[in-house]
Amino acid sequence: MLSNIALVTFSALTTNSIALIRDIFAYKNKLTKRITIALLIACIIFGLLANNRGIIGLFPMAASAIYTVFLYLTRNEQQIRFALIINLMLWFVHDFYVGAYPSALMDVILSFWTLLNIYKNIKYKLR
Repeated sequence: MLSNIALVTFSALTTNSIALIRDIFAYKNKLTKRITIALLIACIIFGLLANNRGIIGLFPMAASAIYTVFLYLTRNEQQIRFALIINLMLWFVHDFYVGAYPSALMDVILSFWTLLNIYKNIKYKLR
């Protein structure tokens, strides 16, 4: 979130703040339908209000919305991993465009790590 402040990407800052709240609820297994809808609405409204980057400022909101829906709809680890990859790809485009190169690099590393875990899981299930 500090890099979002430094790079003046306020839609990403609000999205990350709301995603942090979402992750706390998900970690505690308390991500209810009502909370999910409230967080999605908050992400969209506050993200749009704070967006100062045009189309690229919509990428964090889309990433967060997709991942939030998947966290609510499924407990399947593979499906959540695929949602995470989509999330990370959208964040990569945003981070690279706004010049958050360390974050963009981490997006790539986490994407490859997640793909590796998807592959390992598929390989394990095929045994």
